[in-house]
Amino acid sequence: MASIAARPSRRTDIALRAALLSVVVSAALLVLKIAVGLAFGSVAVLGDGVDSAEDLLASGLTFFTVRLALQPADDAHPYGHGKAESLSALSQAALIAGGAVFITIAAIRRLVAEDVEITVAPSLAAMAVTAAANIGVAAYAFHAARVSGSVAVAADARHLLTNIVQALAVIAGLVLVGVTGDHVYDPIVALFLAAYLAWIAARIARSALSELIDTALPPETVALIEECLAHEGHGMRGFHNLRTRKSGRQRYIDLHVLVDPAITVSAAHVLVNDVERHLRAAIRGAVVTVHVDPDEPEHLHDRGEELRD
Repeated sequence: MASIAARPSRRTDIALRAALLSVVVSAALLVLKIAVGLAFGSVAVLGDGVDSAEDLLASGLTFFTVRLALQPADDAHPYGHGKAESLSALSQAALIAGGAVFITIAAIRRLVAEDVEITVAPSLAAMAVTAAANIGVAAYAFHAARVSGSVAVAADARHLLTNIVQALAVIAGLVLVGVTGDHVYDPIVALFLAAYLAWIAARIARSALSELIDTALPPETVALIEECLAHEGHGMRGFHNLRTRKSGRQRYIDLHVLVDPAITVSAAHVLVNDVERHLRAAIRGAVVTVHVDPDEPEHLHDRGEELRD
């Protein structure tokens, strides 16, 4: 059996920079929105400020879990620390869902309240700054997630997209309040935001859970692996027991190859190296583990049973 892992890219530190930038921006927006929401009466702005407090916690968690996930494998964690990123994404989902509950309660209280006063202009200014800041950070986070393959940074980027949508919705509600003079639009917008947050939380949680339970790689990736294995130049007679999974940014490929039972161990080793080389070229960053089986009747029978199952 042979196993070879590709070296981590030097560009993976972009994930740390993206996480740190998100922490700094979330902290600044947290102070701005809570101060404006309390001073000028908008429950939607205040609710968005509470969401920024969650963003700050989530971004801090992302920063530390990305650092942990980048640590090399050790005796206690021979497969690395990649699942820390999935746990971070799951925690972010819980934080977003908690924010949805808080905003819902605040909005319902505002709907039944009387003599509500909202100063629109400063609230609009705060939300415009929020939208612009989140657009910039989200763009960088998505770029960092594509470059590094970080699950945690990708979840944080999707979280930042919710902030942009929230900011635009709050701006629309404040404009309606300013134009009509009816303060009911402010809590109504807040309720729509709560529903949107709950939906995003469910999506992030589902994605994180799929990796924690070792879901196979996407069908298109598996098809690419099978196409690579069908290459006649490898010298193998077939393959079976193909298994794939993902842990954080790391992808794993395990399989058995069938070879001529008369070849030497040295020749089998060369064959396996060729298979691994092609797979790592097709699926960059993959950890490939290949087991050699002789192409004999009992293995063909086993292979047929597995294909029927």
